[in-house]
Amino acid sequence: MLEKKEIYTGLGKRKTAVAKVFLQEGKGNIQVNNLPFNVAFHSLKEEKEIIKNPLILFNLTENYDIDIKVKGGGINAQLEAIQLAISKALCLIDANYRPQLHQKLFLRRDSRIKESRKYGLKKARKAPQYSKR
Repeated sequence: MLEKKEIYTGLGKRKTAVAKVFLQEGKGNIQVNNLPFNVAFHSLKEEKEIIKNPLILFNLTENYDIDIKVKGGGINAQLEAIQLAISKALCLIDANYRPQLHQKLFLRRDSRIKESRKYGLKKARKAPQYSKR
């Protein structure tokens, strides 16, 4: 008989990036959109470590396998969305993690997005040059 492992989920957003994270007990494998983590974010060095910060805080890097589905936005926005999603999933695992995650600002959603373009303007606020004469 197969043992049923508990799967914890978290959803994170940043700009237009949306990340859904599935945590389950394992050996610390990380997959992003069905690719190994190092292949999905191969061009980054230290920046890609920001998604591991919530796990490092509680020494859980080797305890959970992480499956990540992420779309939209740029690389940095995707990484920050993943970090938020992992933090939310950790709160489901143990409610005692929440104060420390909140103190380190891992549970804070950055809601700044690009302002939409207005009719008659070149960008959101940039107007065409005005000539009086």
